[in-house]
Amino acid sequence: MKNINKIEYENLKKLNQVFFQEYRAKFEDFIESGWYILGENVRQFEDSFSKFNNVKNTVGVASGLDALILSLKAFGFEKDSEVIVPSNTYIATILSIVSNGLKPVLVEPDIETYNIDPSKIEEKINNKTKAIMIVHLYGQSCDMRPIVELANKYDLEIIEDCAQAHGATYFNKKVGSFGIGAFSFYPTKNLGALGDAGAITTNNEILKNKILKLRNYGSGKKYYNEEIGFNSRLDEIQAGFLSVKLKYLDDITKHKRDLAKIYLECLSDKYIKPVEKRGYKNVYHIFAIRHPQRDRLKEYLVEQNINTELHYPIPPHKQKAMKGIIKGEFPIAQEIHDTELSLPISYHHTKDDIYRVIEAMNNYEK
Repeated sequence: MKNINKIEYENLKKLNQVFFQEYRAKFEDFIESGWYILGENVRQFEDSFSKFNNVKNTVGVASGLDALILSLKAFGFEKDSEVIVPSNTYIATILSIVSNGLKPVLVEPDIETYNIDPSKIEEKINNKTKAIMIVHLYGQSCDMRPIVELANKYDLEIIEDCAQAHGATYFNKKVGSFGIGAFSFYPTKNLGALGDAGAITTNNEILKNKILKLRNYGSGKKYYNEEIGFNSRLDEIQAGFLSVKLKYLDDITKHKRDLAKIYLECLSDKYIKPVEKRGYKNVYHIFAIRHPQRDRLKEYLVEQNINTELHYPIPPHKQKAMKGIIKGEFPIAQEIHDTELSLPISYHHTKDDIYRVIEAMNNYEK
């Protein structure tokens, strides 16, 4: 007999409800302050996020995409320089490269971790290669040791797309601290705002100062414009909300890891489950499984009043917008995109919710 109550994939009101009282207090302080752009909330959040990530600097920007665009822009790479990027990333990562007049060079992921395969990077490096833009996908860090070694060997910059991996670690070192880190605070993220928001982390003072100008019309001093800049400032009220939520990020991560442990222990082995290797701490922004009958499985779960998501249904090389930009086939990325299914794993989900998902999935017969 079917359960009546629906298990939603995500419900942002439920997710944030526990923070509402502190959000309201923060909003009242904000509106009474009379300072609504680049004020104390932004400075406070930037300082707190730097401490959280064990980096020297954080610069708040308007979105995760802007964080990627401005990170690349700050390096001043020549037009048509090449940037290595995983073939199964979300389109935003590649859009940031193209928006800077650079060429994305796609490298296939490891089929087990879904992150870029370090063993496939070196063959794509040439004299036009300027950077490796890695993506810590679904909440798990990339294998950073060989990537850092390659970057040092060929004098390449490392840009980390940390949009899904707030607080993830690689042998106790936080993502976003290996190179320049680009974060999204889109509302569904583990550290989500109540609107669009993003940030860039760096230990490099020169890059920090460059990005501070780039986010604010290229200006370091009001009305004096030294760069071709952007209007990409972290909103003051979103920074306030993020400061509230950052205090609870470790609790959010623990909750999601506890739910993931139930999936990993109890979900049938007929599903390909995430792999978490020694030395990695996955924060499970997404709990991604794979199954050859993914679409049929998704429909079956809807019949059981369980909602899931696809991350992502179409790989970058098959997107219409990338026609003429990305050439070739990427079978590993294609396989992941064809078989991936994201299961409910929100801060508002209970252990009982997860056991119900597992029961339905273990009873599924293709």
